[in-house]
Amino acid sequence: MDNEKKDMDLKKLKIDKPSDLSYYSNAKSRRNLIRTVVIVAVLLLIYLLYKNGLFSSSKSVEIAAVSAIYPFQEKTVLNASGYVVAQRKAAVASKGTGRLVYLGVEEGSLVKKGDVIARIENGDMVATLRRAEANLKVANSNLNQTRAELNDAKVDYERKKILVSDGTISKSIFDTADARYKTAQASFAGAEFAINAAKAAVNEASVQVEYTYIRAPFDGTVLTKDADMGEVVAPFGSSVNAKAAVVTMADMDSLLVEADVSETNVGSVKVGQPCVITLDAYPESRFKGVVHMIVPTADRAKATILTKVKFIEFDKRIVPEMSARVAFLSENVSEDMLQKPKTAVNAGSVVSKEKGSVVFLIKGDRAVETPVKIGSKMNDMLEILQGLSPGNKVVMNPAKDFKSGTKIEISQK
Repeated sequence: MDNEKKDMDLKKLKIDKPSDLSYYSNAKSRRNLIRTVVIVAVLLLIYLLYKNGLFSSSKSVEIAAVSAIYPFQEKTVLNASGYVVAQRKAAVASKGTGRLVYLGVEEGSLVKKGDVIARIENGDMVATLRRAEANLKVANSNLNQTRAELNDAKVDYERKKILVSDGTISKSIFDTADARYKTAQASFAGAEFAINAAKAAVNEASVQVEYTYIRAPFDGTVLTKDADMGEVVAPFGSSVNAKAAVVTMADMDSLLVEADVSETNVGSVKVGQPCVITLDAYPESRFKGVVHMIVPTADRAKATILTKVKFIEFDKRIVPEMSARVAFLSENVSEDMLQKPKTAVNAGSVVSKEKGSVVFLIKGDRAVETPVKIGSKMNDMLEILQGLSPGNKVVMNPAKDFKSGTKIEISQK
């Protein structure tokens, strides 16, 4: 009995299996479902990529750059380029010839008119001056001696003139006194001439010594040092191995911008016209200027007329020979219009839509629709308050059906 009971219990533990046909049918249904989901997902992905322009052919477009512009540019009637030039500039040289024994300046040194910049050896000239001064003292001594003799001869002459008239002395004695008096007068006159000659010799020697001192001809700044101590300097570089100029200096208060203006545009420029000067060395700074002079002659080769523009306020950073750009304005502008740039883009790149203004910002080889907030209009430019930064590039004059994500090809026009 126990064995039979155990067999019956084992039969109850048997797992029922579905039929082979039912199992196959369920597996096939699951595979079909997965296949359907995958196909739908692929089709949806293709649709999205198509909508974003992945499969569309590239469109040739022109581009416009987003830039930082200044409000004063609205008032600009003409632009020209030129250089900063010192109107008072000198290559300072010695009038004497000799070896340079003292140099008291270097590049950038500020000097006043008359300051000693350098000195050449002058021992021989100083000795000549001392000799001339000694000769002058001798001449003064001779003058004093002849003056005393003249006074004595004059007194003797006057006394004997009276005596001869009374018959007290003979005529020959008076004649001797008269001759002595005239000789004393001549000696005194000669001593005076000797004094003048001695003074002239002293002046000449002093000038020769002064020639050895090289002085600043005006207040200014040393630009270059052209000779060093120990080198021979000579007037106009008369010697092959001699240096002519010791230093080159300029008056920084005389700096002007010399710009070439085309003959066809010179009618837009007049003396006193306001300008804005931008130096290539300091592109972030702008300087107010005014037309100082229009040179009354033209350059035949370049068909230009030289225009000189003066700085209204001088900046110590400005030095001669800097490259400069000049904007000639139709009227004066405020300081804010010079120093506060605005982000702007060509008005043709901005599209108005129901939701607001947009541009198509170029990212790689795609154009992406980007909303922007616009401000004031500046000629053919629109101020961008939000959405773009200087340096960005956008599509110029996009077509009405232009879509975000369109593949683009930049036109070479």
